Amino acid sequence: MKQAADRPRNGQGDGPIAADLAVGQRLRALRQARGLSLKAVAAATGLSIGYLSQVERGLSSPSLRVLTGVADLLGIGLGALFGGPDGAPADGIVTRAGERAALTLWRAGITKQLLTQGDGSLSLFLMQLAPSAGTGDEALIHDGEEAGLVMEGALVLTVEGTTAELGPGDSFRFASRRPHRYRNPSADRPALVLWVNAVPRT
Repeated sequence: MKQAADRPRNGQGDGPIAADLAVGQRLRALRQARGLSLKAVAAATGLSIGYLSQVERGLSSPSLRVLTGVADLLGIGLGALFGGPDGAPADGIVTRAGERAALTLWRAGITKQLLTQGDGSLSLFLMQLAPSAGTGDEALIHDGEEAGLVMEGALVLTVEGTTAELGPGDSFRFASRRPHRYRNPSADRPALVLWVNAVPRT
């Protein structure tokens, strides 16, 4: 687990970086809104209370696997963890280019921009993977279904025992309960993927 001292600084001393703090605050608000204690979340996810507390306070950077696991427990899609800009329109129909909420998983080298508003069952992301970035060796398993289109660069996608390398114009779709992981195989070029997540409404 990364400790706060291992993380990149944000120009404000050794305090938590803004991305981790924003995600942690959102997780805490969603947990409390559902009347769940840290102990209950820890028991359901297999994560320690101390680690979850650090994540909520922005002192630890959660992995994508941790975020999807907690989101599943809370009955939300990953898009609900994105913080939108102040003054964004409330109609939930159109998202302007300058109004995209973003989630930066700096440890994994992944940045996701949320292209849809609200916390509905369908979320559309524009995901950038830095060179050699990815979800790691441990597979992701969560509720829902996902699909995507590689726009730039390359993506190596593994779903259960099947691995495929995709290039620009290639697309995919799979049930999110099937163990999956992905990475950018290039050591010098980023990858850009249009990614859709659909989760059942609770």
